[in-house]
Amino acid sequence: MLDDRVRPLLDRLLAGPGRLLARLGVTANMVTCAGFGFGMAGAVAIGAGWFTAAVILILINRLCDGLDGAVARATGPSDAGGFLDITLDFIFYSAVPFAFAVHDPSHALAAAFVIFSFVGTGSSFLAFAIIAEKRGISTDLRGKKAFFYLGGLTEGAETIIFLVAASVFPSFFSALAWIFGTLCWFTTATRIWTGLERLRDPDAGLTGEDE
Repeated sequence: MLDDRVRPLLDRLLAGPGRLLARLGVTANMVTCAGFGFGMAGAVAIGAGWFTAAVILILINRLCDGLDGAVARATGPSDAGGFLDITLDFIFYSAVPFAFAVHDPSHALAAAFVIFSFVGTGSSFLAFAIIAEKRGISTDLRGKKAFFYLGGLTEGAETIIFLVAASVFPSFFSALAWIFGTLCWFTTATRIWTGLERLRDPDAGLTGEDE
């Protein structure tokens, strides 16, 4: 919901640092992998109960997630980079609630529910992206991406707000997970509905998400 507003601003802010990293010989995939390392370290910190460190590491992960795109735009994006970026993002997103279950088994059911919800949002998102590529459907609402981003109530920005909020207030993880997981299912339902409507339309090969 927030990505189409937040992402273009972040892209502009990170364009300069991205060009600098590119000139220094840093590749987008290097930044992606470094960010993944920080994110997984954040999950480990949550499992150990080091929540302040976890918040910092998660935020660094998100900074890298923006920087890898900036570097890619400076050097030329690649399909391999887009594939690596989204794959590691989804692993990281699921690692954080899993880490809460490791830290406190009383959170296990809520963690399982939110990971289950991520499967819904992720599969509906990626399945549409595959068909969108086949049909030539594209959008730049969330900046230049390797594939089509089908929007929804809970997108990347909302997911990060949830992960950070849970790390700042770990005792409220279960409540936050049930709420966010439920919102994710609203997103999944609307993506399925929207995706079917678009793909049934023989003119859905138009550019843009809201034609």
